[in-house]
Amino acid sequence: MTRSILITGCSSGIGYDAAHGLKRAGWRVFATCRKEEDCERLRGEGLESFLLDYTDEATIERALNEALNRTGGTLDAVFNNGAYGCPGAVEDLPTGALREIFETNLFGYHELTRRIVPVMRKQGHGRIVNCSSVLGFVPMRWRGAYVATKYALEGLTECFRLEMADTPIHVILIQPGPITSRIRVNSIPHFERWIDWENSPRAEQYRNSLLLRLYKNKTKPDRFELPASAVTAKLIRALETANPAPRYFVTTPTYLMNAARRLLPTRTLLWLTGRS
Repeated sequence: MTRSILITGCSSGIGYDAAHGLKRAGWRVFATCRKEEDCERLRGEGLESFLLDYTDEATIERALNEALNRTGGTLDAVFNNGAYGCPGAVEDLPTGALREIFETNLFGYHELTRRIVPVMRKQGHGRIVNCSSVLGFVPMRWRGAYVATKYALEGLTECFRLEMADTPIHVILIQPGPITSRIRVNSIPHFERWIDWENSPRAEQYRNSLLLRLYKNKTKPDRFELPASAVTAKLIRALETANPAPRYFVTTPTYLMNAARRLLPTRTLLWLTGRS
């Protein structure tokens, strides 16, 4: 029987590559997006695509029901991937911005996961893969909102894995570092909506650091940056290996930072991440 997977955040980047990559690997892919125009584009590319917005529980319910209706009531895997960033210094970050980003980057993951667990229990198998980040275990300047959601996702996922150990459901983290995607560009509207940087005591730092990074016309990959296909390769391994690992690192910085946080004193680790 053809294996099936529901993937979120498929309009571009990691989700887009994963949807096409898994389809080529023989999976039946339900590629969801927040906007109907993106779903329509993916349907034109031969994917089964429909709406799922993590901030709207009704769309989560409809998307899952649609996938289950199409398979006859089963779903082998879910890849929670959709997320965004809201760059800015923590002292300039309104609490409303933090609430909003948690709705997408954490609460939506949790809502979809809770809804699929009974299905996977009934069918006797399943894999839930959450896309975290190297920023899920080391911090970085200007990324406090995103880092907070990924730290929380890692903690929630680890507890969930422990609790599901007595079931046939595998719970897995994928932790990419720099990956070619639109996350920087997609974060700009959130930055402009929430961060009053010109009236911040760090205005000069914004001009000399974050703004240059945020608005520059990127002409070449960042150092150590890999294409989204690198994540897809690890995702396929996590889905198809008989006994999957709890975590899959992607990109050199993720491996290096994992070693650094284990070996270095906290002050040294913070000094190192503060330079980036």
